[in-house]
Amino acid sequence: MPELPEVETTRRGIAPHCEGQRITQVTVRNASLRWPVPDDLAERLEGQTIRTVDRRAKYLFLNLDGGTVIVHLGMSGSLRVISDQAPPMTHDHVELKLQSGVVLRFNDPRRFGCWLWSDAADSHPLIASLGPEPLSAEFNGGMLYRLSRSKKTPVKSFIMDNHVVVGVGNIYANEALFKAGIHPRRQAGRISLDRYHLLAEAIRETLSAAILMGGTTLRDFVNSDGKPGYFAQSLLVYGRTGAPCPECETTLKEIRMNNRSTVYCHRCQR
Repeated sequence: MPELPEVETTRRGIAPHCEGQRITQVTVRNASLRWPVPDDLAERLEGQTIRTVDRRAKYLFLNLDGGTVIVHLGMSGSLRVISDQAPPMTHDHVELKLQSGVVLRFNDPRRFGCWLWSDAADSHPLIASLGPEPLSAEFNGGMLYRLSRSKKTPVKSFIMDNHVVVGVGNIYANEALFKAGIHPRRQAGRISLDRYHLLAEAIRETLSAAILMGGTTLRDFVNSDGKPGYFAQSLLVYGRTGAPCPECETTLKEIRMNNRSTVYCHRCQR
């Protein structure tokens, strides 16, 4: 599933082509996504100008004068800016033709993504209860420490909770916990403030690096230009079960947590 770095990479890829552009035509080929595409989407969008393209967690916002289109890529979705001469592919479900002549096309083989309309995106039920952005000033070790008190849940599950902080998906949780030297099963409430400072910095560092490298390519994900991300080549532990730890050369172990692969070094992570 595309995570925060992949979604941010997509935002940066499409924004220069979309911002300031008037929508001249909306085509919905298949409205049966995770939630049905609104029947009146074309009526709402045609003739409006995309003012900004923003991101909140893993949601993209196409901000217009009269409201916002909330887009989620789901498990296999992608947004591409293409020539209007390019014929649609099998899973191209929604597209916006822009005044410049290019097309913003949404492809989603599994159809777990969404295109929704909101008059006020920040108060939408999908958005209102989300935690802070991990690259914002609001997110820090002190915040994690305060929220974790009395929590018996494993720290990996804690930092993957979107009510605590958004965008720390499975891959990036593995990597950040390794960098901070924290065992993924350690109870969140039993981690000190100093170690949470280390973890918050590791989360910021990991996500920032992934964004710079265009995200992590796993299975379906490609950028808005159709090119894969390269952060997977820099992963320290995720996907490296049985390989030597990059720090101490101890064999990396794998466990399952909430049906997710969790790779760690039993010597470096406590």
